[in-house]
Amino acid sequence: MLKSDLVRLLVTDHDLRPRQAEQAVGAFFDRLERALVAGETIEIRGFGAFHVKSHESYTGSDPRTQETITVPARRAVQFRTGKQLREALNGGAVSDEAPSDSAA
Repeated sequence: MLKSDLVRLLVTDHDLRPRQAEQAVGAFFDRLERALVAGETIEIRGFGAFHVKSHESYTGSDPRTQETITVPARRAVQFRTGKQLREALNGGAVSDEAPSDSAA
């Protein structure tokens, strides 16, 4: 799904004007990006969590030349699925209800 598809779905499913949907999607992703750049964790209950992981620099080798190179330190975003999404992906039913905290 593309960002434009998400905007279109908001317009058709939630009766938003195209400009409103575009602004909402843009604002969401802008805030998500700013939070991750700042090193914050973003948790969306039932869906999952995004967090930043730091990787130290290390010495490696260029596979073509076998030359020793230093790979610089970097940060990457990782995503861990929430329980509700994980269950839906593995054959469980997707519910419109809020997840329950009580054990069945």
